[in-house]
Amino acid sequence: MDVAFLRGGFVPLADANISIRTHSFLYGTGVFEGIKAYWSPTAELLYIFRAEDHYLRLLNSCKILRLTCPQSLEQMIQLSVEILQRNQIRTDTYLRPIVYKADCRIGPILTVPDTQDDFCLFAEPMGAYLAKGAEGLHLGVSSWRRLDDNMIPARAKVNGAYVNTALAKTDAHLMGFDDALVLTADGHIAEGSAMNFMMVRNGTLITPSVTENILEGITRDTILTLAAQELGLSIEKRAVDRTEVYIADEILLCGTAAEVSSVTQVDYHPIGDGKPGPITRSLSSLFDKLIHGHLPQYQHWLTPVTPGQ
Repeated sequence: MDVAFLRGGFVPLADANISIRTHSFLYGTGVFEGIKAYWSPTAELLYIFRAEDHYLRLLNSCKILRLTCPQSLEQMIQLSVEILQRNQIRTDTYLRPIVYKADCRIGPILTVPDTQDDFCLFAEPMGAYLAKGAEGLHLGVSSWRRLDDNMIPARAKVNGAYVNTALAKTDAHLMGFDDALVLTADGHIAEGSAMNFMMVRNGTLITPSVTENILEGITRDTILTLAAQELGLSIEKRAVDRTEVYIADEILLCGTAAEVSSVTQVDYHPIGDGKPGPITRSLSSLFDKLIHGHLPQYQHWLTPVTPGQ
C-alpha cells in the first residue's frame, strides 16, 4: 500500500490531503527537499544519497522562512528509511519532505500567535528527470531572471519560489529547448531551471559561486569533490558571463533529479564538438558508481535501506 507521512503519522497516500485554506497553499510558505534513493540490484538494497546533508539544508531553509520543524534531523532520516520500507520500494525513488505553514487562515504574516508548522513526506519512483541528459541537452537562456537573495533566497528551497522555475522551464519547452539557463539580475549565469550549472574551459571546471543566487547544491558539492579528488581537476567558483558559455569546451547540469546531465547546445550554439565531453562523461560515470555503492571511500554519504517485505 502506498503511504505518506502527515500530521505525525503514516497514512494512505490517497488520504494525505490538506485544506484549501492552508497557509502554505495560499502563500507558498513551505520549504522542501528533493532526495533520491537508488536501488542496487547487486546488494538488493536502496541507498539514500546524502540524507543528512539534505535534511540539514531543509532545517536551514526553515530558519530562513521562520518555520519550526516538528521533527529532529535523526527522526527525518528514520522516517525516510521507514517510508521506503512501508512502500516496499525496489527501484530508484524520489523523496519529497516538506515543512509547511499549516495554519488555516488569511494573511501572509508568518509569526502570528499559536501558529502551526507541520512536516510531511512522500516517495515516488523516479528514473531520469532529463530524458536527454546522457546524449546532450539543448538549452536556451531564459528571459526570466533568477530571484535575488533579497527577494526570495535561492539557498532556501521555498515552495513559492519555484514559480520562477516553472515560468523559465515552461517557456524553454514552448520554444523547443530541453531546459533553460537563468541569469542573475546583473546578467551572469545563475543555474538551470532547477539544477546547478558547470562548464569546462581549458581543463578547469568552473561554476558560479554561492553568491550568484544559486541553490547551495548537494549534488553540486558532490561533483566538485569528485572532480578534485578523483580526476584532479582545478576548480573555479566565479561569475560566468552569458557569452562565455558559448565558447565553453563542455557544459553540464547537476542536481538531485538531474544527476549529471550533459549540455551540447545553448541558444543554438554548439558546445565543444556538439557531443558530451570526456570530463562530463567521467563525472557521470563516477557519480553513478558512487550512488550505487561502488566507491567505498564515499560510503558515508549513503544510508542503506533493506526493502520491506
